[in-house]
Amino acid sequence: MFLITGARGAVATQLTDLLHRDGLPVRLGSARPEGLAPPDGVETVRLDLTDPTGFPAALTGVRSVFLYARPERIADFIAQARTAGVEHVVLLSSASVLGPDAENDPLAKSHLDVEHALLASPLTTTILRPGAFAANAASWARPIGAGQPISLPYPGAHSDPLHEKDVAEAAHAVLTDPRHRGGHYTLSGPESLTFAQQIDLLAAALGRPITVRRVTRAQWKEEMADYLPGPYADALLNWWESNDSKPVPLTEAVAELTGHPARPFTAWAADHLADFG
Repeated sequence: MFLITGARGAVATQLTDLLHRDGLPVRLGSARPEGLAPPDGVETVRLDLTDPTGFPAALTGVRSVFLYARPERIADFIAQARTAGVEHVVLLSSASVLGPDAENDPLAKSHLDVEHALLASPLTTTILRPGAFAANAASWARPIGAGQPISLPYPGAHSDPLHEKDVAEAAHAVLTDPRHRGGHYTLSGPESLTFAQQIDLLAAALGRPITVRRVTRAQWKEEMADYLPGPYADALLNWWESNDSKPVPLTEAVAELTGHPARPFTAWAADHLADFG
C-alpha cells in the first residue's frame, strides 16, 4: 500500500493517477478528505500531519509513503511509521535546503528539519528537492485576470520553473523502482528564466499583453501582507535579490528519473491557461 500525504496538492494528484494506472494500491491522506475526488478504488483517510491521532489509521498496512515536509510532529510520524512496518519514505523537500544559510531561512528550515529527522531514523528515505515550481506563476492569476499589472520587486530574478507533472513522475520513479531508493535528487526545470521572461511567455500563450509594475521591497511586502507572513516575505525577497540577473544552476535529475527532459515553462502555461482567465 502506498500512502500519499498532502493529497490535495497538484503533485500528489498527478502521482495518484500514475500509481493508480499501474494498478497499485493507494491511500490518500488529507486534513480534509471530503474535498478529494480520487480515482475509483482509491481510499481516503483523514490525515493532518500536525495531529498524531490520525497517524495509526493512515499508516496501517502501508509500505511506502510520499511525504510532504511538515516538521511539527515528524518524530511521532516516524515512530508510527516504524510501528506500522513502513519500509520506504519519499520526501518532497526543497532545493532551498542547499542554500548557504538554510538553518536560518524560514523557507528552508522546515524542510531541513524533516530531512534531518528522517535521515536519522531507520526508515529508508529518498529525498526529492525541487527548485522553483512553475505553479508559482499562479500567484499572478488574480492581477492578470483583472487586467492589472503584476507587481514585482525583482523582475530580473531567475528561477528554474518546474512542472508539477515532472515532480510527480520523478516521485513515481523513486517509489516504484528499487534502484532509486535512498537517493537524494535535486530537480530543476529545463531552463533558467527571469520573472519577466516567464510573464512574456504567459502573455504569448494567453494572446494578450501583461504589464509589469516594478515596486520596492516594502511595497511588495505591503501588497502581500494578507497572504504571506513577514519573515517568509523577507526570505523570498532575499532569494530573488540573490538571483537578480543571475541564472540558477540546472540539473538532469528529471531526465535521469523519468527518461525524458523536464517540460518547459510553455508546457505548464498551456496546461494552465484556464487559471488565468
